[in-house]
Amino acid sequence: MSTVTKRPSRLFRNLNAKIASVPMILTALVVFVGGTLWTVLYSFTNSRLLPRLKFVGLDQYERLWATPRWLVSIENLAIYGVLSLVFSLVIGFVLAALLDQKIRFEDTFRTIFLYPFALSFVVTGVVWQWLLNPDFGVQAVVRSLGWESFALDPLYTSSIVIYGVLIAALWQGTGFVMCLMLAGLRGIDEDIWKAARVDGIPAWRTYLFIVLPMMRPVLVTTLVIIAAGIVKVYDLVVAQTSGGPGIASEVPAKYVYDYMFFAQNLGQGFAASTMMLLSVAIVIVPWAYLEFGRRR
Repeated sequence: MSTVTKRPSRLFRNLNAKIASVPMILTALVVFVGGTLWTVLYSFTNSRLLPRLKFVGLDQYERLWATPRWLVSIENLAIYGVLSLVFSLVIGFVLAALLDQKIRFEDTFRTIFLYPFALSFVVTGVVWQWLLNPDFGVQAVVRSLGWESFALDPLYTSSIVIYGVLIAALWQGTGFVMCLMLAGLRGIDEDIWKAARVDGIPAWRTYLFIVLPMMRPVLVTTLVIIAAGIVKVYDLVVAQTSGGPGIASEVPAKYVYDYMFFAQNLGQGFAASTMMLLSVAIVIVPWAYLEFGRRR
């Protein structure tokens, strides 16, 4: 006579794993969700040195968008973000496509391209501050070789300082994008390449119309990673320019930090933080829809 073992209810399945995940869940709820709600709540107050629940409605947001420093930081973030996104993807994909040709010393090249990503943004910022210094950087070296009219000092020119920051960011982050793209390319079936060659399709058309659509999950993940890094850029700017010349290289994250810890204006800092949170949500929500909404 056989006995039928009753399966546990869905709630008690994998109970050990669920118990082990409780600390992580509590941390996410208390630190991330709780901290986010707390920040949004106090952005509607006139908190100064210490948080206090004296609501002022949208005054902090009106003051925020009337501040020239915030407007400059938003403009810089838009320029930096668009160019960083485009150049990171293009350069990273081109490097990945070149390494995917089974070249000699591939491991060496991959290590060289990825090495800058192992450095912190502070180190990268200081290094590129030296390289772009007109007194002893690239400009000084080139002029010492006889090209007296050569000029390369973006960090000291307010109209183009954000492009100097962009150069350092691309130098550090492009190698990581290359590795993500290379992993996606290595996942493409070899039969597809053989079929494209038999049909006489040029390599660039194969990449553009066949390979890239098949790499959609990798591309979406890469976009989210790059976009998250763009929104929170702070230490690179501080290490290179400290927001200067003047306020020419200000970014939202530095605005938040300065108002919360130097100007002692928590309400204004919370309002700016909430706007940054909104920009992150604009990135995350479409990604979540593309990854999960379409599947359902």
